[in-house]
Amino acid sequence: MTTNSSLRRLLTTLALGAFSATLVTRITDPLVTVLAHDLGSTADKVALLASAFALPFALVQPILGPVGDALGKRRVIATCLMLLTVLLVVSAFAWDLQVLLILRTLAGLAAGGVMPLCIALVGDSVSMQNRQVALSRLLAFAIAGQIAGGSVAGLLEPYLGWRGVMVAAGTVAACGMTAMLLSGRGQAPEPWQRFDPMAAMQRYMSLLRMPAARVLYGSVAIEGGLVFGSFPYFAPTLHSHGMGSTAEAGLTVAAFGIGGLVYAMIARMVLQRIGQGRMVMLGGLLCLIAFLGFGYASSAWMFIGAGLFLGTGMYMIHNSIQTRVTELSPPARGSAVALHAFHFYAGQTLGPVVYGVLLSRFGTAIAFPLAGAVLLLLAIWLGRQVQPKA
Repeated sequence: MTTNSSLRRLLTTLALGAFSATLVTRITDPLVTVLAHDLGSTADKVALLASAFALPFALVQPILGPVGDALGKRRVIATCLMLLTVLLVVSAFAWDLQVLLILRTLAGLAAGGVMPLCIALVGDSVSMQNRQVALSRLLAFAIAGQIAGGSVAGLLEPYLGWRGVMVAAGTVAACGMTAMLLSGRGQAPEPWQRFDPMAAMQRYMSLLRMPAARVLYGSVAIEGGLVFGSFPYFAPTLHSHGMGSTAEAGLTVAAFGIGGLVYAMIARMVLQRIGQGRMVMLGGLLCLIAFLGFGYASSAWMFIGAGLFLGTGMYMIHNSIQTRVTELSPPARGSAVALHAFHFYAGQTLGPVVYGVLLSRFGTAIAFPLAGAVLLLLAIWLGRQVQPKA
């Protein structure tokens, strides 16, 4: 473990790296209309830029996790941020949508290697006693990046144009890369091993044979599916109940992100007062309240407020799972965290399908509270599994 001063520098560096990587996740969402006009395409085709980034972002994590274990986590994070910088700047010169789709796909591959390895590095550097609080701070910057990417891009576009927005995002990524490179100066270089794909696969199989790992990975897949799978149905629900539509749905998602920041601010206090297991259960209760709000809200502000409860409760559960994952296999921490991220995104992929079936059969008054009840039961069960070690 590192000294307090070097630890603060490391956490600041990782926070900037996490912010840089998540900033670009939603950056094209508010630019769809402008991109469609400039590139001679249609809005529905330009909207595919989000999927072109998200899918490789998820799929590359199980690959880059063991690469980080073998070649050095700092080294891989810095390389990913360097590639992300180049790809974002080159994106500013894209002449048609097909080129931009390819560049966004490659950017997703680069960005996908940053956050899991940042989490693994925190696991390498911070004692278990303080790890969850440190991870909550890192998570706050990642959430801030997601919120800023979608909002700041729309605000800057009238002044910089969409091409200028890409360059600005590339500049932020370059700052993250520079900070990561400078943070390693004066320290012993990370050990370098030959990357062995077969050994990486064996590590994954070994992790999946661990009962604790199956509990954590299964839980994060369910959590990701039930929470993020609900997002596409916010606007239709608001519209069908006469409470608004797209704008209100966007505010609900923003409130969810703010809920994550609220969790980061209160994490230390809550952990000290009630402990990790009870905090997970409290998170499940807040999620149930949120989904009851989605099912029975009588105004847009009640619906948006439910988003705040959902963000706070979900991150109480999620950050606790993250913390436990970092202890599954310390020698293969990058692989363990990458497998966690893979299950999380796999759950998010299946979530909208599950909600589509539930909402079509039962409607919002049953489907949303049912999801909340499942999350509460999961949190109660999981809270008993993640009690701190004696």
